[in-house]
Amino acid sequence: MTTLARMAVEVLETADPRAKTDLSRAHAAHWRASREGGTPIDIGTAEPPDRPARPDRPELLNPRDVPRRKPGTAEGRIAMMHAVAHIELNAVDLHWDVIARFAHVPMPLGFFDDWVSAADDESKHWGLMNDCLLAAGSHYGALPAHAGMWRAAEETARDLMARLAVVPMVLEARGLDVTPGMIALFERAGESRAVEALSTIYGEEVAHVAYGSKWFHFLCGRHDLDPKVVFHDLVRRHFHGPLKPPFNEEKRADAGLPPDFYWPLVEGA
Repeated sequence: MTTLARMAVEVLETADPRAKTDLSRAHAAHWRASREGGTPIDIGTAEPPDRPARPDRPELLNPRDVPRRKPGTAEGRIAMMHAVAHIELNAVDLHWDVIARFAHVPMPLGFFDDWVSAADDESKHWGLMNDCLLAAGSHYGALPAHAGMWRAAEETARDLMARLAVVPMVLEARGLDVTPGMIALFERAGESRAVEALSTIYGEEVAHVAYGSKWFHFLCGRHDLDPKVVFHDLVRRHFHGPLKPPFNEEKRADAGLPPDFYWPLVEGA
């Protein structure tokens, strides 16, 4: 009998991006159908790989070696879409990894509902951005990409609270800060397909940050810990470098992140 943890590992072990995202969406639909039918799939346990399977392309480079392209050019906008697609593909794996890696932690079924839903969203987001690349005469894998995307997962592989603090509450929250500027850039260029895709991503990422905040607070409550104090400690230990303003305070608040969580982590604060 299959389990949710095993389904998660199947996604993590699939290298081809299209096959990975298709499998992710199929597993998410299966999970939802089982929940709606009153016969939820067992969570189970599994051994996720240290790193998810990846295609031969894109070439993964040290962040300092990824070529910089001017965002005001067509080539620069393609590079930006490629970078977003790379982030979204890594997010698919991050959300399935949190299910597989921490399946042994006793959590309500709602925890698994949320991360399956987030993985499904990220799979859709990768497809939207790859469609934009194809429409622009490119594709995912055509350009080099950032090799450090899995570092946060490795840093937090043994601590669920640290994973929630660093991935949704720091990295995904950063997406809320920068995406409006990207949308404006593509609007100025008249690229409506990219605007629509990024607007979809922007709207749905708020929920992913909110899932992180919700379950982080849940675990702090379970252990009678002060969420703000624990968050600051975990981010300082597991996230390399200070947080960088400007912050999208409105959307962060919508996601359950008040300013006193992130402003004290800014350099010089």
